Amino acid sequence: CKCVEVSTSKTGKHGHAKAHIVAIDIFTGKKLEDLCPSSHNLDVPVVVKTEYQVMDANADTGEVTLLMENGDTKEDLNLPTVTKIGEPT
Repeated sequence: CKCVEVSTSKTGKHGHAKAHIVAIDIFTGKKLEDLCPSSHNLDVPVVVKTEYQVMDANADTGEVTLLMENGDTKEDLNLPTVTKIGEPT
C-alpha cells in the first residue's frame, strides 16, 4: 500500500488520540483505511525497488532473460500464460 493521508484526532474524554490512515493498494488501486490509537506501533514493510533490462523474452517457451544492474543475468523468470484475454493463469 501507498499511504496518501494521515490525520490524528485529539484525545477524548475517556480515550486516546486516534490516527486515521488512508492508503491505496499499489496492485489493485483499491482505497484502504485504518483507524488506530496513535500511541500504538504499526508494522512498516521494507520495499526495495530494483529495475532490470529485458534481454530476451521467448514467447514459445515463456522464458525471460533480464540484465541486472551489476551486469549479471537473471534467468529464473517465466512469462505468464494466458488462457483468456486479460486473465493470466
